[in-house]
Amino acid sequence: MNGKQLKNSILQWAIQGKLVPQDPNDEPASVLLEKIRTEKARLIKEGKIKKDKNESFIFRGDDNSYYEKFLTTGEIKCIDEEIPFEIPKGWEWCRLRQITSLLGDGIHGTPEYNPNGEYYFVNGNNLQDKKIVIKPDTKKVSREEYLKYKKNLNKHTVLVSINGTLGNIGFYNDEPIMLGKSACYFNLIIEDLKEYVYILLQSPFFMGYTLKAATGTTIKNVSLMAMNNLLIPLPPLCEQNRIVDRMTILDTKVKQYQKQETCLRELNNNIYSILKKSILQDAIQGKLVPQIAEEGTAEELLERIRQEKLRLVKESKLKKSALTDSVIYKGDDNKYYERIGHKSIDITDEILFDLPDNWSWVRFGHYIKMSIGKTPPRGETKYWANGKYSWVSISDMADYGLVKTTKETVTEYAKCLFGDISPLGTLIMSFKLTVGRTSLLDIPAYHNEAIISIYPFVDKDCSTRNYLFYILPIISSLGDSKDAIKGKTLNSKSLNNLLLPLPPLNEQKRIVAMIEQLFDKLK
Repeated sequence: MNGKQLKNSILQWAIQGKLVPQDPNDEPASVLLEKIRTEKARLIKEGKIKKDKNESFIFRGDDNSYYEKFLTTGEIKCIDEEIPFEIPKGWEWCRLRQITSLLGDGIHGTPEYNPNGEYYFVNGNNLQDKKIVIKPDTKKVSREEYLKYKKNLNKHTVLVSINGTLGNIGFYNDEPIMLGKSACYFNLIIEDLKEYVYILLQSPFFMGYTLKAATGTTIKNVSLMAMNNLLIPLPPLCEQNRIVDRMTILDTKVKQYQKQETCLRELNNNIYSILKKSILQDAIQGKLVPQIAEEGTAEELLERIRQEKLRLVKESKLKKSALTDSVIYKGDDNKYYERIGHKSIDITDEILFDLPDNWSWVRFGHYIKMSIGKTPPRGETKYWANGKYSWVSISDMADYGLVKTTKETVTEYAKCLFGDISPLGTLIMSFKLTVGRTSLLDIPAYHNEAIISIYPFVDKDCSTRNYLFYILPIISSLGDSKDAIKGKTLNSKSLNNLLLPLPPLNEQKRIVAMIEQLFDKLK
């Protein structure tokens, strides 16, 4: 049961006499209704209200059926089909018109607005939780306009929305307002009924009644006649007070329940991503799979990468500057240092956590090659019209997904801007706007300047590619270093300086297998 269902159940219990116990010493509701009839008769005699042409009262016959007698005509009719539920002894059924002196709505048209006016033009959407809410866009009218359409509102007035959004409720407290047609108002004969009536108007019974009585398909409208004819399950006044007191207490409990429900719903909605993040966090700290000494060390892998770089430089496939390696190590003082050439600097503040002994920290740019994409000039058909090469934007990428199709393509002419196309199987990552999203190309493709293609220098069985595929999204969100991938705009320097936790190659493969196994169980 969610919070709304719980609140509705409590409201329904309240109006059916199931929320608080009945007290046989309470003055019955029949006496309350008699007092209301006497007060109405006085107000009619004094000319303060008009006589109700449909005045009636509801009673229960000897046959246990419910009847309504109309005083003007003397007609009596059985209304068993209208009675929605049984009520306790001491309660009475009545119509809303029997306990009100006046019921109406606001102007059925548009008044003349005046931004300097003294009165606010309010409708049903200005009613909320017993209040009249003046919104920033609520229009104003002048005093002259207000007086033309003035309604008899007082401290006995209850307002309820009956057009468009049904069932918003407000109490009138001398606010300077003029009513529109979607705000129904009624004045209770006895002000003490207001709080119980408020509970009734929130109940599923009332909402069901309005939906059944409403006309219109797109915009629902409840007529004033339907409001007048609303059946009221009326408790003794003392029991009404007990119901209101209990509802005040329970409303606080329901709000607490709803808050916890919201937290639980958010947890349920996010549990998959939370668990995935936890798995990846363990993965990058060397806690997901055991270390195996026979698999060697990350330092050995980095030496292999250095040898591969030398080969590529000799073959003129890589710039000589790429041989300027960075070596990150932990000193005897337990601080982390980075050695570039003959110079070592303290980078302890950049290190987010300690790694297993056979792992190493490495700069992203020393571990992989990357290429940043481009966007051909927009509006120039020579780049875009009838394109035959796929062109990836961030919206084509899915978290941990495959790029199988793209929304846009580029022409043969555009190839001069890009260089080599990224082949099928390439790891790509976004580094602007949606930062750290990784995907694998299932097609050869070019991509825009917010995406990089990633090519590891050494990659046995695509182990490194797959390891980076999973860890880069979480690595990109970690750390406070100025070079960590975060924010909305990065550059090649930020990417090159990104710190990666590097395990041996075979451990990378085992990590990927474990991630995929655990992710599969989360589906």
